[in-house]
Amino acid sequence: MSADAFSAFEEVGLDNEEKVQEVGRRFRQTVLAMGGGTPPSEVYEAFRGRQPKPDALLRHSGLAKEGECAATH
Repeated sequence: MSADAFSAFEEVGLDNEEKVQEVGRRFRQTVLAMGGGTPPSEVYEAFRGRQPKPDALLRHSGLAKEGECAATH
């Protein structure tokens, strides 16, 4: 889940400070603020707008290339 969460920042462009700050605020308002009082799947979905996918983990591990979809949805 951490690789998929980080991919939210990558998707807006790590060099785009304004967008990175927006994603950071959304992360703070969901993952950090909701904490353990809400089921993790609900917290994550509130942050990403979807359930986690393994694609970013596979890409960061070198097991998939950029643009490849590792899982069928």
